[in-house]
Amino acid sequence: MSIERIGVIGAGQMGSGIAHVCAIAGFDVVLEDINNDALNAAIGLIERNMHRQAARGMIKDDQVAPAIARIRTSTALDAMQDRDLVIEAATEDESVKRKIFQDLCPRISDKALIATNTSSISITRLAASTDRPEHFIGLHFMNPVPLMQLVEVIRGIATDDSTFQAGLELVRRLGKTVAYAEDFPAFIVNRILMPMINEAVYTLYEGVGNVDAIDTAMRLGANHPMGPLQLADFIGLDTCLSVMQVLYEGLADSKYRPCPLLVKYVEAGWLGKKTGRGFYDYRGENPVPTR
Repeated sequence: MSIERIGVIGAGQMGSGIAHVCAIAGFDVVLEDINNDALNAAIGLIERNMHRQAARGMIKDDQVAPAIARIRTSTALDAMQDRDLVIEAATEDESVKRKIFQDLCPRISDKALIATNTSSISITRLAASTDRPEHFIGLHFMNPVPLMQLVEVIRGIATDDSTFQAGLELVRRLGKTVAYAEDFPAFIVNRILMPMINEAVYTLYEGVGNVDAIDTAMRLGANHPMGPLQLADFIGLDTCLSVMQVLYEGLADSKYRPCPLLVKYVEAGWLGKKTGRGFYDYRGENPVPTR
């Protein structure tokens, strides 16, 4: 089917990024969130990021205003009634996502496709909470969406071929690259990345090195652009913990057990950059390791 009108549920970091790239690509976008302040903040962030892209020559200056004009915001799912595709980008919590899909389905066209941006949860299981599992697919965008080239495309057991092809075509129109992943816990990127981050936290927990030493070792010793603890702060420690829990529960292997120190940081509300503290303290002029 032809996709021209896209809905995005969730105005956080991922949802605003998805709305951003869809609008730049010429799609008509509705961005929905229950929090009006979050919507206003998202539009401001999208506009600033588009101007940054224009300043760097990634897009043209005259693309910014029309792209912003293509994004409409709403605090009600009823705004999704005319959408060809709705992409859910809410928090990485299965019960939250399932509730969204149950509320969404009666409000959209019978022909509308549904996608989830989950980074780890079973596509098949999420699809089963809808009235259209054959028209449900996983589209896992990477963060930050406007800059990262990859989108993991994941079929559930019931996803039909027309929905899969529509997902591939959307990614192509957004100018991004597909990695097709089977529906296993955490798919490809997070199946590899999150255990590495979790192991870095264990290395800190066991006193093998401090935050600075671990991140410096991986930047200069493995040529990573960002140390694993800094990256965890950027992703959000709550998201890292959620993915590790999905891996641990879904694969029943002790190597995926979340590090107790990661659990402790999340319990403390030290979730990384978004809360001002994680493995680094961001409240001053420069980030300072917290251990």
